[in-house]
Amino acid sequence: MRERIPVVVQGRRTRRSRAARVLWTGAELAVTLGAVLLLLVVHQLWWTNRQAQHAAQDQVGRLERQWDARPPAPGPAPTPRDDGPGARTAPGGAPPSGPPAHRTGSRTTTPPEDLAYAVLRIPRIGLAAPIAQGVGKAAVLNRGYVGHYPHSAQPGRTGNAALAGHRNTHGEPFRRLDRLRPGDTVLVDTAEARYTYAVRRTLPRTTPGDGTVLAAVPYSSVHPAYRFTAPGAYLTLTTCTPEYTSTYRLVVWAVLRSTQSR
Repeated sequence: MRERIPVVVQGRRTRRSRAARVLWTGAELAVTLGAVLLLLVVHQLWWTNRQAQHAAQDQVGRLERQWDARPPAPGPAPTPRDDGPGARTAPGGAPPSGPPAHRTGSRTTTPPEDLAYAVLRIPRIGLAAPIAQGVGKAAVLNRGYVGHYPHSAQPGRTGNAALAGHRNTHGEPFRRLDRLRPGDTVLVDTAEARYTYAVRRTLPRTTPGDGTVLAAVPYSSVHPAYRFTAPGAYLTLTTCTPEYTSTYRLVVWAVLRSTQSR
């Protein structure tokens, strides 16, 4: 009787083991990629906010200490009493006035690019953020600052002082801008004065190209019902909408109500 020798077929098992290794490797790569993406999301949505918010608050504190420490502005020069031929008078008999002194944040000068020179405060949403000249992302907005559009009026002046800020990430100072209502107070502090604005109107959504919302007398070319018709001292706040997108723009308009010198 012949003895049968068992034959082991390994080809099929080898193919199965290779497929299992490929699936296991793919699963490991997917888990690793998911973890990396999660860390990126955490960094973008949480860590950048934390960094920018702390840096912005530090800048607010530095500005306030700088303003508190500055010497008081000199009083007006005495009126000359000599009305003789050598007296220098301006038309109408008033004494001549010299050029205004330069200070950062002055209404008579343009602040240097990317420099924080004012503080925006909105009590309804608990905001206190530095205002810097320019709207560049790296130099201004990503630092948690509010950016001043360079070609718009300075706060407190006649015209339209236009500001931009992130709604999400990098400090997101305008996260809750949509909560503002007509009559809400918006404050802008500079080295010279506090300017108090009152919210007048909100444009919930418009296109990024609707540049007339920043005009000296602002209006929307996309939504004609949203318009002002008379010159004044306006403040325009702009940010992206909906949240976590940059598809549209949210616009809030306010008008100057009072000025309080420091």
